[in-house]
Amino acid sequence: MIHTRRSYEGMCVAPHHLAAEAGRDILRDGGNAIDAMVAAAASIAVTYPHMSGVGGDGFWLIHEPGKPPIAIDACGPAARLASPEWYAPLTDIPSRGPKAALTMAGTVDGWREALSISRAWNSRLPLSRLLADAIHHARQGVAVSRSQSALTAKHYHDLATCPGFADTFLSEGDIPTEGARLRQPRLAKTLEQLAQAGLQDFYQGDLADSMARDLERLGSPLRHEDFRQYRATSVAPLAVNLPQATLYNLPAPTQGISSLMILALFARLDVAQGEGFAHVHGLVEATKRAFLLRDRYVTDPRHMSVSLQSLLDDHTLEREVDAIDPRRALAWPHASMQGDTIWMGTTDAQGRSVSFIQSVYWEFGSGVVLPESGVMWQNRGTSFSLDSASLRPLAPGRKPFHTLNPALAHFHDGRTMVYGTMGGEGQPQTQAALFSRYAMFDMPLQEAISAPRWLLGRTWGEATTTLKLESRFSPGLVERLRDAGHDLELLEAAFSDTMGHAGAIVRHPHGLLEGAHDPRSDGGAAGC
Repeated sequence: MIHTRRSYEGMCVAPHHLAAEAGRDILRDGGNAIDAMVAAAASIAVTYPHMSGVGGDGFWLIHEPGKPPIAIDACGPAARLASPEWYAPLTDIPSRGPKAALTMAGTVDGWREALSISRAWNSRLPLSRLLADAIHHARQGVAVSRSQSALTAKHYHDLATCPGFADTFLSEGDIPTEGARLRQPRLAKTLEQLAQAGLQDFYQGDLADSMARDLERLGSPLRHEDFRQYRATSVAPLAVNLPQATLYNLPAPTQGISSLMILALFARLDVAQGEGFAHVHGLVEATKRAFLLRDRYVTDPRHMSVSLQSLLDDHTLEREVDAIDPRRALAWPHASMQGDTIWMGTTDAQGRSVSFIQSVYWEFGSGVVLPESGVMWQNRGTSFSLDSASLRPLAPGRKPFHTLNPALAHFHDGRTMVYGTMGGEGQPQTQAALFSRYAMFDMPLQEAISAPRWLLGRTWGEATTTLKLESRFSPGLVERLRDAGHDLELLEAAFSDTMGHAGAIVRHPHGLLEGAHDPRSDGGAAGC
């Protein structure tokens, strides 16, 4: 049994324990929640490379007591050359290889934008200290995780021929075993360069020049100008009020609206008890309503046809909850979306908190590892369509749709909670399961994460869009769901990676911190 971790001076939660410990150590050294998150983000890029990397995107929710939350959009747009004409005669964007590496990597500039807030909090730790653990792990090596080994095997045939992948992530041409040492010396030098020259070097300095040359030489549409023009931005988060708390999440181009809407609809169903049919069925049906609206509207924020905040008003929510049948499942032919990532949370002794998510999209992203820098590039641009009439058409400078969405809750009793997960469009579903169990039905935090989970649709490369259940659900509940018309798929695993890797930190008004991590991951909750 994993128990909720508790402390008073700080807490960091991550899906790899070395990242959680890197953030925790920054807090011990006097850093704040943002400093700790940058250290954890750099470390997770090294220790969990199949899920995260500096060649991907990131999103932040930052809480400072007594102030409105701040959101950071560190999503990179499509290259200036990226157009349907550039991809002709292809009818689809390749999912792997150099042509899949078509959007700028935003996450490092997100670190810079967040650290500008940290400086206003009188941060005194230098960037070299924040990146020190990541540099050490890249140079000395880390033990390959179970999930990295398994996912390398699963996607071997797609990835083995991608430029730089075999030299970086295979062991003499073979799939690395769990526990094998993974060294990334080129990435260590890249992180050292950032520590010495500053994070802007990723976009405007020698490192940017190196990466742009490599990308062009390999066949990507990204060029020097794409690097020089990119900036992460602070944006206003979406918000919705529930009886227990005000919830916050990211606006477009993310699916943050889905997370908020699922819980807002479920709250209106007045379910009295958790873990039964009404709980699971209600959240699944709320998920369907939220996804239908998400897929009707969410795109690049400059091309939105509606205000996403307006979809969270009482009129829209009442209309959508009226469409939920409390006894029968809505037929679900919806085509789901892939994507995997990492979520991490930090809270410092002053109550400042960060909910953060960082991703290379599919496992190992485009599969391309740049020869000079050792940076693996994301394939987020494969979420674009080459059909100009689609909701998310490929166009130069356009932002791709993101499944990423870090979550934050301000409870009416003074608690603050940061929470999230990886798992494509399973992210808002797991957030809903976690929050409803903890906040609505008083389940202890770690139990709320460890309890059996469900997922409607596809993640981790699954082809089916069924309602998937872990094997620990009771046979009686499974039968009731099936009788209600749910197309069920029972997973063999009691703790399945399909359900994502969740985590959460709660800060109580008197300063107690509670942290929990997912037993489905290689993570940890590290307090100080």
